[in-house]
Amino acid sequence: MPSATPTKLLILGAHPDDAEFHAGGLATRYCQRGRVVRMISVTNGGAGHHFRDSQSLVAVRREEAARAGKVIGAEYLTWDFPDGSLLPTLEVREKIIREIRSFEPDLVLTHRTCDYHPDHRAVGQAVQDASYLVTVPLVCTDTPILSRDPVVAYMCDLFTKPCPLDPAVVIDIAEEMDEVVSMLAEHKSQVFEFLPFNQGIGDQVPENDDDKKIWLAHWFQNIIAPRVDRFRQILAHRVDDSQASSAKWVEAFEISEYASAAAQDQLASLFCLDGNE
Repeated sequence: MPSATPTKLLILGAHPDDAEFHAGGLATRYCQRGRVVRMISVTNGGAGHHFRDSQSLVAVRREEAARAGKVIGAEYLTWDFPDGSLLPTLEVREKIIREIRSFEPDLVLTHRTCDYHPDHRAVGQAVQDASYLVTVPLVCTDTPILSRDPVVAYMCDLFTKPCPLDPAVVIDIAEEMDEVVSMLAEHKSQVFEFLPFNQGIGDQVPENDDDKKIWLAHWFQNIIAPRVDRFRQILAHRVDDSQASSAKWVEAFEISEYASAAAQDQLASLFCLDGNE
């Protein structure tokens, strides 16, 4: 019997485009199954550019994020914490506590606390700090508590120090790649402007919109291609050898020890591995 309440996914990223960059495939699967997805950028995205001013950039990135969510039918919110100077403050933690309590997600995705970007680390730490407190009545008393905290998982990265990602779940996102690229393409100020500038490849971006999207697909696929070699053995535990060996693009998720544990059958459902709608 299907659940009376659709399964809910909450993605807490540091910046507009983090959610789809790291978990766009899973978000797409959720929406395709009629589940509920809310993607949140904790910062306003106002630091990520080289010729736009911060005030105008915030408005642009907020609109870009909203359009990206609409690609798959997900809600995409951009909060107001300043980009580039985020800290895991009490204010950030309490906003996350209230968000988790009010949205009541089954699964929360976020960054690890060891990541190249300080904003990513701050969000990951704030989510970790909030995970248990969502069940404590005298914390954020204006928002009703949850009886049980949701499962929290860390989105994929390839950093190895102080410790590498230890994923419980790896999913092949080849079938969702078109949607992920379409979501990313809505972040024009980033994928066609700032990131190419930041990486010194601005001269490679085509002028034509159709060519831009083709270029973006190759750029994104090349960036995430190393994931599959790192995590192919874990993927092989779920699929046969031929499927694992032919996989090109994956998403990987480590379950946080600081929130609810999840049985194997629950993981299969939460990460859309069970074939059920």
